[in-house]
Amino acid sequence: MNSLHRKAVLLSLVTGTAVAGAACNQRTPSTTSENMSNPPSTTSQSASPPQTAMAPTTPAPTTSNQMASAVDDAAITAQVKTAIMAEPGLKGTNINVDTKDGAVTLTGSVPSAPLKDRAKEIASNVAGVKSVQDKLTTTQGG
Repeated sequence: MNSLHRKAVLLSLVTGTAVAGAACNQRTPSTTSENMSNPPSTTSQSASPPQTAMAPTTPAPTTSNQMASAVDDAAITAQVKTAIMAEPGLKGTNINVDTKDGAVTLTGSVPSAPLKDRAKEIASNVAGVKSVQDKLTTTQGG
């Protein structure tokens, strides 16, 4: 199994897991394991299910929104890192990229002030970035 094939399989697994996780939060009461293991009977005692058996509706959107936000932030972080490393003057630098809700924070050190500005500019131009916080230091003056 070559490296490209492994990456494709891994990406498929991650995507499938994310989709399955989102789908789990969208179940109706009739598809829960409790209701499936206790099929409805014809007696009057089980004709009306208790209200506590119904799943709450508010946690599902919050959970799926948090998951989508985390995936978006990870994608933004990867794109910013890739773009910075593609810049000739920044390729060998030690720049850390953190993203939270589309806000990117750059930390680490760069050789000069112009490269510091360039790193911030590159991060700002990545799709999905809402803001860039520059916590970079320069190793040389200028």
